[in-house]
Amino acid sequence: MSAPSAGAPRPSAVGRVLRVVIPALLIVAWVAAGGVGGPYFGKIGEVSSNDQTSYLPASADATRVAQLVPEFVGSEQIPAIVVFARDGGLTDADLAAIDEVIADVAAIDAVGDTSPAIPSDDGEAVEVIVPIDADADLDTVVEELRGAVADGAPDGVQTAVTGPAGFSADLVEAFAGIDGLLLLVALLAVFLILLVVYRSPLLPLLVLGTAVFSLSAAILAVWWLAYAGVVQINGQVQGILFILVIGAATDYALLYTARYREALGRHTRRWDATIDALKGAVEPILASGGTVIAGLLCLLFSDLNSNKALGPVGAIGIAFALLGSLTLLPALLLATGRAAFWPFRPKVGDEHGESRLWSAVARLVSRRARVIWIVSTLALLVAALGLTQLKADGVAQSELILGPSQARDGQELLGEHFPGGSGSPAIIVGAEGDLTELADAALAVDGVDSVVALSDNSPTGTMPVGTDAEPAPFPTLVAVEPTVVDGQVMLQATLADASDSVEAEDAVRALREAVVEVDPDAIVGGVTATAIDTDATSIRDRTVIIPIVLAVILLILMLLLRAVVAPLLLVGSVILSFAAALGVSALVFDHLFGFPGADPAVPLYSFVFLVALGVDYNIFLMTRVREESAALGTRPGILRGLVVTGAVITSAGVVLAATFAALGVIPILFLAQIAFIVAFGVLLDTILVRSLLVPAVAYDIGRAIWWPSKLARAEKMGT
Repeated sequence: MSAPSAGAPRPSAVGRVLRVVIPALLIVAWVAAGGVGGPYFGKIGEVSSNDQTSYLPASADATRVAQLVPEFVGSEQIPAIVVFARDGGLTDADLAAIDEVIADVAAIDAVGDTSPAIPSDDGEAVEVIVPIDADADLDTVVEELRGAVADGAPDGVQTAVTGPAGFSADLVEAFAGIDGLLLLVALLAVFLILLVVYRSPLLPLLVLGTAVFSLSAAILAVWWLAYAGVVQINGQVQGILFILVIGAATDYALLYTARYREALGRHTRRWDATIDALKGAVEPILASGGTVIAGLLCLLFSDLNSNKALGPVGAIGIAFALLGSLTLLPALLLATGRAAFWPFRPKVGDEHGESRLWSAVARLVSRRARVIWIVSTLALLVAALGLTQLKADGVAQSELILGPSQARDGQELLGEHFPGGSGSPAIIVGAEGDLTELADAALAVDGVDSVVALSDNSPTGTMPVGTDAEPAPFPTLVAVEPTVVDGQVMLQATLADASDSVEAEDAVRALREAVVEVDPDAIVGGVTATAIDTDATSIRDRTVIIPIVLAVILLILMLLLRAVVAPLLLVGSVILSFAAALGVSALVFDHLFGFPGADPAVPLYSFVFLVALGVDYNIFLMTRVREESAALGTRPGILRGLVVTGAVITSAGVVLAATFAALGVIPILFLAQIAFIVAFGVLLDTILVRSLLVPAVAYDIGRAIWWPSKLARAEKMGT
C-alpha cells in the first residue's frame, strides 16, 4: 500500500491550473455531447426498421423475391388485410356499407389500389387486400385504416386489420415504450440499487449521470451512422443498446468508484487519489469493455442482418460506456471529492471496511475449496439439464407480441372463413415459358389452395393459372397476359393454413422443391418463406459464432492475465454458468410462463451477453487477485482479492441484472426471454460462479493457475 500523500510536494502553478482545467473541459465536453445527443432519444425510431425481410441476408430466397416485387407491381408495398364478418351471414346492407368503407380506405394517403370485397364461401365474411406504400409511416397509416374500418362498419359486424402491415404496426406499437418506459424503468431500478449500495444521495446521481451521458453520445453516433446507411437499427437492437450502455457504464463506474474510495484513504489530495484510482481501474475496465466489444463484433460473422446490426451498434455503445467511466466519472469525482460519499466520507488512513460477509466467504473457500467447487459444478450441471426442454427453433409471427394484437385476432377471424394464408401468399418467381408448369406444380403441393399470376391488364391485377385453375372472371374481349420482367413471371400461391403456422412452413418447403424441378432458377418468397429463411440463418449463425466468441475471449484473457490455465478456468466457468442459466430458463419458459418457444437467436444473444459480461466479473476479480498474488502469493492473493472485490462485483452484478430485467417491460417475446435469461444468468454468475466456484478452483490449483507466467514459478509464502 502506498503512503498517504499528505507530505508530497505541492504542484506548480501550471500544474494546479491544469488540474482544474482538464476535468472542467471533460465535463463541459460531455455536457455538450449530452445536450446534442439527448434529443435523439426520441428520434432514433426515424432510422429504425422492424420489417422482417430487413433481418435477412441478401442471399436468402425470400430477400431476393422481396427485392423483385417492386419491379412487378411498380412500387414496394406491404399488404394489409381487412376482414369483415357476421355470424349467420353478411346482409346486402352490410355489403353496401363495406363498399363505402373500401372507398374511404382507398382515399387514405399511401394506400394503393385496394381489391374489391372478396366473399368467403360460407357467406359470413369478406376480405379486402389493402396495399400500403412501404416508404410510408406504416403504423400511422394502419392506425388510420383501422379507424376508418371501425367507424364505417355496420353494427354487429366484426372487423380487424391484419396481414403483414397489421403485424408490423402492432410490432411498432409494442416497441413504442422502448425509448421512454424502458429507459425510465432501467434508470429507476439502478438508482434504487445504488442508493442501497452507496448510502449516499449524490454518488448514485454522478454514476447515473455518467451512464446517461454515455448513452446520449452513443445514440448520437449510432443515429448518424444509421442515417448514412453504415449500420442498421431495429427495435430489438435499439432496446439492447439502451440496456447495454446503462448496465456497462454503471458496472465500470462501480469499479472505478471503489478504487477511488480506496485511494482517498491513502491520499490527502483529490488529484493524487484520482491518479491512483485510474492506475488501478484502467486495466480491468479496458479489458472488460474490450472483451464485450470483441464479443459483440463477432456478430459481424452473422449472415442474419439483425444479428450483424447489433455487433457494431452494441460495440459503439460499450465504447462510449468505457469512455464515460474513464473520463467523465473521474472528472466528476475529482470535482466533488469526499463530498460525493456524504454522509460516509472516507478519511486519510482509513481502510475502507472489509465486509464481514466476504471475509467469511474467503475463510470458507480456504477451508473447503475442493468441496465448494465440486458441489457448485454439480449444481450447475443439474441446472443445465433443463437444456433438453429448450425449444428455440422459431415461433409464429402471431406469437411475437405479448398482450393484445388486433393483427393476431384478425388472423384467427380470417382463418375461420378463408384459407388461412389469405392475403399473405407464397410468391413464386420463375421463367415466363414455364408459367403453366410452375402453377401446376404449385397446385399439386399439399397446403396450396390456389395460384394466380400477376397481370398488368386484368381488373384485379392477377389471373388464375394452371390447368386446374377455375375460369377467369374477366371480360372475354380483354386479352389477359401475365406481367413479365426480364423474362420472369410472378405467381402468388394462397396457402390453406395461416402463413405463420408449421403447416404453412411445410407447404412452402415442399413448394420450393416442386418449382425447382420445373425451373432450377425459380425462387419462392413471401411471409412464410421469410420466417423459414430467418430461422435457418439464425441457427447457422449461432453454430458458427459461439465458437468464435469463445476463442476471441479466451485469447483476450490469455493476453490480459499472461497465463493459460486461469483463462481456461474462467471461460469454462462462464460456459457452465450459461448452460445452467439457459437450462433453468427453458423450464421457466415452458412450465411457468407458458411461452410457445423461442427465436433461434435467443440462445446466441444470451450467450454473447452472458459470456462477455460474465467474464467481466471474473476479469474484475482475477486482475485484482493477480495484483495481490504478486505481493502476497497466490492463495493469500486469491482470498484478499475475493474480500476486496466481493461487494463491488456483487453490486455490479445486481445492477446489470436489474437493467436487463427492465427489457421485460417491452411486450415482445424475444426481449422478454433475453431479459430473463441474462438477468438470471448474471445473478447466477455473480453470486455462485464468481463468488465460490472460481475462487475455490483457483485456490485448489494454487500458483499453477498462472502457468506459464513467472508468477507460476515464484516461490511465495502460502502459494
